Amino acid sequence: MSDIRFDPRSGSLIERALFNHRWLVVLLCALVTAVLGWQATRLQLNASFEKTIPAEHRYVRNFLAHQSELSGLGNAVRIAVANPQGTIYDARYLETLRRLSDDVFLVPGVARNQMKSLWTPTTRWVGVTEEGLEGGPVIPDGYDGSGRSLEQLRANIARSGEIGQLVALDAKSSVIYVPLLARDGDGRTLDYATFARRIEALRANYEAQGVRIHVTGFAKIVGDLIEGVRAVLGFFALAVAIASAMVFWYTRCLRSTALVVTASLVAVVWQLGLLPLLGYALDPYSILVPFLVFAIGMSHGAQKMNGIMQDIGRGCLKLVAARLTFRRLFLAGLTALLADAVGFAVLLVIDIQVIRELAVAASIGVGVLIFTNLILLPILLSYTGVSAQAAQRSLRAEAADAAGAGKQALWAFLDRYTQRRHATIAIVAAAVLGALGFAASLQLKIGDLDPGAPELRADSRYNRDVAFVNAAYGASSDVLAVMVKTPEGQCSQYDTLNKIDALEWQLRQLDGVESSNSLALLNRRVLAGLNEGSPKWYEFLPNQDMLNTVTAGAPRGLYNDACSLLTLSVYLRDHKAETLTRVVDHVEAFSRANDSAEVKFLLAAGSAGIEAATNIVVQDAWRTMLLLVYAAVALLCFVTFRSWRAVVVAVLPLLLTSVLAEALMVALGMGVKVATLPVIALGVGIGVDYALYILSVTLAQLREGRSLSESYYRALLFTGRVVMLTGVTLAIGVITWVASPIKFQADMGLLLAFMFLWNMLGAMVLLPALAHFLLKPQAVAPDLTAEAFGARPQPL
Repeated sequence: MSDIRFDPRSGSLIERALFNHRWLVVLLCALVTAVLGWQATRLQLNASFEKTIPAEHRYVRNFLAHQSELSGLGNAVRIAVANPQGTIYDARYLETLRRLSDDVFLVPGVARNQMKSLWTPTTRWVGVTEEGLEGGPVIPDGYDGSGRSLEQLRANIARSGEIGQLVALDAKSSVIYVPLLARDGDGRTLDYATFARRIEALRANYEAQGVRIHVTGFAKIVGDLIEGVRAVLGFFALAVAIASAMVFWYTRCLRSTALVVTASLVAVVWQLGLLPLLGYALDPYSILVPFLVFAIGMSHGAQKMNGIMQDIGRGCLKLVAARLTFRRLFLAGLTALLADAVGFAVLLVIDIQVIRELAVAASIGVGVLIFTNLILLPILLSYTGVSAQAAQRSLRAEAADAAGAGKQALWAFLDRYTQRRHATIAIVAAAVLGALGFAASLQLKIGDLDPGAPELRADSRYNRDVAFVNAAYGASSDVLAVMVKTPEGQCSQYDTLNKIDALEWQLRQLDGVESSNSLALLNRRVLAGLNEGSPKWYEFLPNQDMLNTVTAGAPRGLYNDACSLLTLSVYLRDHKAETLTRVVDHVEAFSRANDSAEVKFLLAAGSAGIEAATNIVVQDAWRTMLLLVYAAVALLCFVTFRSWRAVVVAVLPLLLTSVLAEALMVALGMGVKVATLPVIALGVGIGVDYALYILSVTLAQLREGRSLSESYYRALLFTGRVVMLTGVTLAIGVITWVASPIKFQADMGLLLAFMFLWNMLGAMVLLPALAHFLLKPQAVAPDLTAEAFGARPQPL
């Protein structure tokens, strides 16, 4: 291709405007980078309990409507304080517990009126004495640490119903229950990182005094994830280093490698700077988005660099080479990035704020790539060019082919898939893999599949604390609360409590339910207590006066002040999806059969109730999201290629990767949940990049009358090598994440590595196989790329 033949007035208006004012584009990008770089320093890393729940689901609406009337059934932390030297009935232990309880009470963000421990006045006992039904705080009046006081405390706890709740079954530990506020008195959102650090400081201080402390709850999970961000940043830096090294190994050109990496990092800076400008923050679930932006940027940047390098090798001036590459690949790159952006934007249909904010962050990142990698990078390369050795090296395969030396072994092997025999084998193998993967993917579960926090390692401090609490208290901290709405002042009516008693008994028979608590159960216990503890009197009697008396002295956690809302708390063995589904389905069926105009059984409060609502939303959105992603990708491909056959060729390999990725999730023991749902959609967006670059060149060659074999071979020489390079490079970069202390990052690394490789293999193997049967020269529509840019396709 000769520079003399190049007309600087050729190309589209956009191309001429950009390249005829290169210095202005570079200056504007530099200014934007400086401003957004400063903005990025203001970016905060935090999380919110409210953002992780589906605010519009009816369960959550019910919870939020009555949140102020529920005692600590929302976002809370449990601090189990163990005495390694004996039981809790020890004066020194109780004094340590009192001081710790006071210190926790003063931590910012604590809902102090709902906090509960052995030392809070809301922890009460009810029992039958010689003088009748009595009660009071579990810490006896005049407690002085003497043996007599400790025996009185032991008796009070035995009558409080708190064994298994606040007091361990073996009496060797007790819990400080700490509900949290969404916002403090000044309206500021809870800073989970600061809160977690305060709790860790208290843990270190008091463990030095001879107790052992175990902390569980959403706030502690988020705190540990934020603390692990340092590891995330380390692995991100390692992935950048690996990508840089691989690109340099491929090009042997330091300046072009540096520009590709720099342009991709500039995109990350722009993204991070725009987030605080738009009022967003990063959270542990979206911390991986900047790497995805970098990965997509490296893919597109390497294609631009490779095209310019080859044109310079053919004798073009660096400016001409940059313009020709821009002309050939801009539309394919733009379509790929729009497909990525649409794929991310589809996540907005999911009614969970943290996923919506992830979608916004990812869409912003992909949007800025249009400027940094499709526009800025070619302009920068038009100034710097590439080294002469790198340019000549990029054309070795093409030169060898022109000299009659034949195709390189790898390209010759891949070219076989344009022939009927190998194409048939590839399609049949893909169909078999797809069928096996689909069969396996049917076992994919919704929600968490393990106890504790699956985002963290099984041997992490948090999950060890969860195991301790579950073993010591005979039940997990997973509570599902059923709210029973009645007319004001009518919560103690026999008909209402009798229905609650029936539901409670039925739930206790379900697998996964460890225990329960309600006003109806308290009535049974009091009746038995009034009759010398005889099990014969463990009944629910239709005596309204008795019910009113017991209700008057019952803890307010069982009903609200207006006596219009009752709470049935169900303590579960775990929060696995099947456990939650079993309980929720039973309550729903009971509600349909027993709801009346005055009494309504409402789901759901408590940590397990919120998670059940989240699982339902995720399950409903899962397939809808994938359908929308594929519909959007298919539409963009059709607009670009004007050929339904080309759309099928581009999309089918992506479908195979999605199915196999779901099968891999089954094999890894991962469920579809808030943390993993976005990755399923991201794989489609990332994978379409590879297909679009190879297919766009293949179609351009077919339109010039070349055979499929020759067209695909030229696509391999021009864009295929870089597709292979980026696929392998990015897979190597993210596979290092398996060593991360955060299991969520390790799992995402494995999934992303799998998707990078399989999308690359699909573009290199399955795409030409499908093209053999679907793409014929007469079946290809006019060249939209040339039409869009006002120029005929340049020869390769």
